[in-house]
Parts: sequence; C-alpha cells; structure tokens
Amino acid sequence: MEIRSLGRTGLKVSEVCLGTMTFGNQADQQTSFAIMDTADEAGVTFLDTADVYPLGGGPESVGRTEEIVGAWLRERGARNRIVLATKCAGRTGPGPNDVGLSRKHIVEACEASLRRLGTDYIDLYQAHSPDPSTPIEETLEAFTSLIEAGKVRYIGCSNYRAYQLADALCTSAMNGLARYDSDQPRYNILFRMIEEEILPLCQANGLGVIVYNPLAGGMLTGRYRSLSEETQGTRFGLPRAGELYRRRYWNEAVIEVAQRLGQFMEGRGKSLTQVALAWVLLQPGITAAIVGASRPEQLRESLGGIGLTLDDEEIAAADDAWFALPRERDPEIARR
Repeated sequence: MEIRSLGRTGLKVSEVCLGTMTFGNQADQQTSFAIMDTADEAGVTFLDTADVYPLGGGPESVGRTEEIVGAWLRERGARNRIVLATKCAGRTGPGPNDVGLSRKHIVEACEASLRRLGTDYIDLYQAHSPDPSTPIEETLEAFTSLIEAGKVRYIGCSNYRAYQLADALCTSAMNGLARYDSDQPRYNILFRMIEEEILPLCQANGLGVIVYNPLAGGMLTGRYRSLSEETQGTRFGLPRAGELYRRRYWNEAVIEVAQRLGQFMEGRGKSLTQVALAWVLLQPGITAAIVGASRPEQLRESLGGIGLTLDDEEIAAADDAWFALPRERDPEIARR
C-alpha cells in the first residue's frame, strides 16, 4: 500500500481510501466492522464518510454511518492511526438551516459529526457539494474558525466545478482564510471529465485529488451484462440514490464498453475490478481512490488492484473505453 502526501500538505494518506456510504443500509454494523477490519489489515489508513450517509437511507437514517465508524474506531483503538475524513452540506434535518454551507449549518454539522464519530477532531472536513445560496467567504470563514478551534485539521471540497474551486482558492488567498487542500470528484475509466479542468487546476495549486466511483458504481466489476438484470440490493436499486446511479451508468453503451473491456482483460488473466482501480491510481495528479464495499470479500477483490502492473496495450484498452462512449448531454449529471 503506497502512502502519498495530500497535495502540498504534510498529511500522509494511503492510496486507497475506504468509502463507508454502504454502512448502516447495505451493510449492517457487524458487516461494516468486518469491512473496516479488512481495510485496516491491508494497510488502508484513510477513511471517508459523510454526515448524510448511508447512501439510499431516509431522513431517519442520517448519521448512522458516522455512528458505526465511530464505534469501530473506539473498539479497535484505531483513531490515531486513521486519517478520518467526513463531509457536510447535505440535508440533515427538516429545517431551512439544516442544509448547505452557511456558518450556522457548518458549525452545527461539525459538532454533530464529532459526537457521532466519538472524536474531538476531524482530519479532513469537506464541503460535500457547493452551495450557491451562501457566499464562499462565509463558508471559508466557518471552516477557518473550526481549524482555529482545533476541531478540524484540513479542509477540502467535493463535486465543485472548476470555476467554483478556483473562486474558493482565490477567496482564501485574498482574505487570509483556510483553503481547500483537496478535491473529491467522480473519476473512473468510464468517466474522465475532470481531466479537462479540475485535474489541471488541482495540480497547479497543490490540491490532493481523492476520487470516488473508481469502479463506476460496480459497472467496472463485470457484474452487469444487460439492462434486464436484477438491481435489488445494489446501488442501482437503492431508493433515491439508485436513480442517480442509473443516470450515470445504466445504459446499453456503458454495459457494452464495460463488457468488452472485461473480456479483453480476462483474456490477459486480469480482473476488470482490479484493473479499474490500478488504472485510476496510475493517473497523474490522483492522490487516492475511494473504494467501498457491502461485503468484506468485495473489498478484498478490489484491493488486488494495488500495485497491479498494466502494460501499454492494457492501458490503451482502458483509455479507449471513455472515447467509445457517447458524451453526457446533461452537464449537471456529468458534474456530480
């Protein structure tokens, strides 16, 4: 397991970050503990969660994932060896101030996350998505105050467009405020839009890039062969969240390209799952890839991609997959 610096900071993280959004819905607490144990044994020292997780849960389940993560950190005595990342901005309650990146919501969301996680500090606190209704100055001032209070060590963002991230970096520099040290965008063999602006922007400004969906929601595991397949129990079948994943990947073109790539790699004795992870980790500017699972054996399979060598033909085949797909028409869907 390679250890990498998070952008220009001195913070060191493992190249694989364990994603936890299945915990509390697709994976119960016992299974979630087994998944975290598997990651820990493999040398994963980086863990990512969010206050609104689990994915696909309703309002009554908000915060459940952080509670499970906090219980594992406490029972395993793992807090000091884990770089803990969580996020705010999503809706955590019914009120008008229970969502977004206002100072009120950020501070209250941080306090709630600290309680659920059973810790007095968060290593990396991230804006889960931009909030156009709140001035970026207010958002960054709130994050700065949390750093000054010792409750947060570093801050980052997720799902920002390039102009939003550039605006935030400029605002921090002009006003002497804490700046985003990382970005968390979607990126995989089948979705490479961040290469146009986000990646160059992050590289030029020394931001770490922690990508999610390296396996394209499971599409790059070779599991799906037609649109008629059963999706119950998968991300594609989840309430609410399943619709987003179907818009991202659930179409004939994606399935056809993934199948073709899987067959090519299988003929060379390699797992598509492991190739997908290895390909992402080979790309310039990528700090870490977030890998999730609903069962320990899924995570073990994915972790086989660490250190996997891809030859020129295999890299070319993976590269060609993106260019074989029709471009996404909805920029909002493409962004998320």
